[in-house]
Formats: sequence, C-alpha cells, structure tokens
Amino acid sequence: VQLQASGGGVVQAGGSLRLSCAASGRTISNYVMGWFRQTPGKEREFVASISWSGGVTYYADSVKGRFTVSRDNAKNTVYLQMNSLKAEDTAVYYCAAARFGSVTSTRTLYDDWGQGTQVTVSS
Repeated sequence: VQLQASGGGVVQAGGSLRLSCAASGRTISNYVMGWFRQTPGKEREFVASISWSGGVTYYADSVKGRFTVSRDNAKNTVYLQMNSLKAEDTAVYYCAAARFGSVTSTRTLYDDWGQGTQVTVSS
C-alpha cells in the first residue's frame, strides 16, 4: 500500500494541526495504522497507533491527552489531530501500515511507510 502524509506546517506553541495519511493501491481497512516522528540525529519514535476498526488506540506518553488518532476506512485515510503543540513536537511525521497484529509501538512491525510531513512548532 502507498501512503501519502500531508498537513504539516509551522504553528505557534499551543496551536493545533491535523495530519492526514491517504492510502492508495489497496484498502487499509484491515491494517493497523501508526504515526511516528523523527528529528535530525535521532531514531524514529512512536507517536500513535490505531486498530483496523478504529476501536483501539495507543499513544506515546509524550502525546497522550494532546493528540488523537482516527481513521475513515471509507476514505482510506488516517488522521492525527495534534492540539496544545509544544516546541518538542517539532519533527518530520510519518504514517505507517501494519498488515498483521494489533496496535503497536514497534517500528519494525510496520510494513509500509509514507514520506514524511514536516511539523514545526515555534515557541
């Protein structure tokens, strides 16, 4: 499956952004989907994951209560609503798809990755 992330940009601290991840090539309705982020010189880190039905979600402690992951299988799209943004949320954000299993923070369990979208939070 091909994934295209969008919606990044520059926002002031305390602001909000919504990222989208549009899938093509096949339906993602039976895929676990995840969001990760990466800053220069650091490993890609887990942000959020959502089950195929959307009924189960899982978040990194650093974003819990501020970010919300959701999906619209009819539109073959996954979203990441980011509120109360902080300077430390600045990163390139990636979406990913896992063909098997349940929600997970393990990067190697995701099979397909999109290109990233830059999020910059100014303080």
